[in-house]
Amino acid sequence: MSGGTLSIDVHLTTDDLRSALVEDVRNGLSAEPKWLAPVWFYDDRGSGLFDAITRLPEYYLTRAEKRLLEAHSHEIASLASADTLVELGAGTCEKSRVLLDAMREDGSLRRYVPLDVSDGTLWEAANSIAKEYPGLTVHAVVGDFLRHVDRVPAEGRRMVAFLGSTIGNLDPAQRGVFLSELSRVLSEGDSLLLGTDLVKDPRRLVAAYDDTAGLTAAFNRNVLLVLNHELHATFDALLFDHVAVWVPDENWIEMRLRSCEEQTVDIEDLEMHVRFARDEEMRTEISAKFTAQGVESELSAAGFEVQSMWEDEEGFLLTLATRRARLDTELH
Repeated sequence: MSGGTLSIDVHLTTDDLRSALVEDVRNGLSAEPKWLAPVWFYDDRGSGLFDAITRLPEYYLTRAEKRLLEAHSHEIASLASADTLVELGAGTCEKSRVLLDAMREDGSLRRYVPLDVSDGTLWEAANSIAKEYPGLTVHAVVGDFLRHVDRVPAEGRRMVAFLGSTIGNLDPAQRGVFLSELSRVLSEGDSLLLGTDLVKDPRRLVAAYDDTAGLTAAFNRNVLLVLNHELHATFDALLFDHVAVWVPDENWIEMRLRSCEEQTVDIEDLEMHVRFARDEEMRTEISAKFTAQGVESELSAAGFEVQSMWEDEEGFLLTLATRRARLDTELH
């Protein structure tokens, strides 16, 4: 039996990515306090490090979400009644297979739409899916889910999967904008499957972002190596300590890099000279944690109605919500 069909839309080029990197670095390293966006962790080395992190005993998020998907995929497929699975931040598409299998067994599966910023990884993964699922239409989209969610094909009844608690990397204002934009481009009856990590003992949370093997520290410092490679910066990664802290007022973990000494870093391509004081901290990621009530509130504000929630024993939540019917005022 022949495999599925495969096509790819590219809305994000190498030049686009470089422009975004330049803008983020100019803005972030000129700010007070300094920051860098977490998207720049993920070159080939960073992606490999993160894959290793997901297998650590301290990093419960991936295994907890996988358990939930495996336990409830058929119920999710039945409730969503979707023929199209859209996955935002698809990566290697590994999580998709559990949902694709359930939708295929349910008899509804017609189309798979993975979206990711990495065209090479996405093409390889999408091609593999197309070969594994005979008759499936695979329509890959190279794009940024914050900028290109409106480019996702509109065919069929869609279930959008946004997993891994990636939404936690956005602050509340960014989450509101993203969810509202997603709601705007979905049709009534389309659904969203959202993975979120829940608030729990801060010691458990910090351990997940500061493992004893030091992999998260290497992952955090990798952003400096990316800047060295892409922008000819002069960061010495060993002169920055990895820091992970729980910020209770914001209900999020912050990852930071702390300068071990007073130093100046040159960024040749941007003609920038960035001074760091001793013990100065630069934020590289937030990872927000949620409550079930908070998730429902944020989804409702964006036009979604929760159908069901499933919570893992390690404190991870899957939520399936449908796009409500639009009011007349929304249509004009």
